[in-house]
Amino acid sequence: MKTVTFALASTVAAACPAMPAQAQDYGTFEGYTLRVKLIGGAQYEPLYALIPQWEEATGAKVEILSRKSHFELDREMKQDIAAGNIGYCVFSSHTNFAPQYTAMNQPLDDLIPAEVLEAFSPLVIEHSTVDGELVELPRHSDVSNMFYVKSLYEDAENKAKFKERFGYDLTPPETWDQASDQAIFFADPPDRYGTHFAGKDEAIAGRFLEMLVANGGRLLNDDWTPAFNGPEGQEALNWFVKLYQDKAVPAGTTNYVWDDLGLGFAAGSVAYDLDWAGWAAYFNSPDSNVQGDVGVALAPKGSGGKRSGWSGSHSFSMTKSCDNKDAAASFMMFLTSHDAQMIEARAGLLPTRSKVWDDVTAEFEADGNDFMVEVFEVWGESMRDHAFTPPLVAEWGEISNALWPQLQAAILGDKTTEEALNTAAEEVTEIMEDAGRI
Repeated sequence: MKTVTFALASTVAAACPAMPAQAQDYGTFEGYTLRVKLIGGAQYEPLYALIPQWEEATGAKVEILSRKSHFELDREMKQDIAAGNIGYCVFSSHTNFAPQYTAMNQPLDDLIPAEVLEAFSPLVIEHSTVDGELVELPRHSDVSNMFYVKSLYEDAENKAKFKERFGYDLTPPETWDQASDQAIFFADPPDRYGTHFAGKDEAIAGRFLEMLVANGGRLLNDDWTPAFNGPEGQEALNWFVKLYQDKAVPAGTTNYVWDDLGLGFAAGSVAYDLDWAGWAAYFNSPDSNVQGDVGVALAPKGSGGKRSGWSGSHSFSMTKSCDNKDAAASFMMFLTSHDAQMIEARAGLLPTRSKVWDDVTAEFEADGNDFMVEVFEVWGESMRDHAFTPPLVAEWGEISNALWPQLQAAILGDKTTEEALNTAAEEVTEIMEDAGRI
């Protein structure tokens, strides 16, 4: 790889003048066009403003073929695999999705220098490894916890009424049963709802999974047969069903995706929101109706005594068919560098480089930003002690696609929870049989 020394100087300096830029060797690829497919959405777009700097430093150009939600992008890439139409080099991936892309994943072990990988958290590198091969470079990690409107919880009249109705003090929920009580208590439709949830695609399947695990259940048995349709799974699904039936959530929540949740909480339309840390800075910004009134707390515990912690890392992967793997590796290292991760971490996205955790927290403390310090403390504890991924198997996407329509059917009242989960279990059994696992 030819060399050019480059630093993310202008963007980082604008965001944090006191912080020295991190010099990095990204190579030169004069006249080359790197074709990429990237995740889009409010949390992900700011990083892409750095791409012209990589182009200027390397002489290459970047052609963005897609910029979609990850669910839409996932469907598109599976179509690409089926059609054998993989005419691009870099794509947005995720630890939960990566095993599905084995047909096009380029192993990175010989393309990313060891000293670069050593700067990342060992756990996220482990989760980015499929069948012994590193197949993605982690950009930022996800785990969701509780954002809530402090004034609602601190209001003396609310406290008295809640204590009289439910028999315990009104504080951020420690259990999912308490979260249900509080969502019902705060609901005042159509002006405000207690909470909301993303109700389709992997979003609802993952939410169900983490509540299932928190209740002491599991998705699959050791022999790969479904385990989610037992009492723990029914308890988890009934949580969503009850809130929907009691109108504690918006009627359209079954069609919500992630941006709907963040924008809804920022609009002040719900009392609490289980969401990703990447929304934190926006929630407390002048663009938000709840600025200065946002509290944070760990996700509640299920009946099994475990906190919810569905987690994973957004990442960048490379295709086997890439015609310039050095350029692709350079681009991926650039967008996951220390300075790039600092830019995302300032908005609340959880970095995958160990030093960025320390540096951004120190920056928040120096700026007197107590809110973001608290965010990183809460989400840091969650990542350290409570985070878990779905089974890192190629079938997770198919399992998710079998689950979520049945979860929706129960939430909407078209099926009982038992009927919905048993139907999903039958479909998942077929999936695992077809995969040769049972």
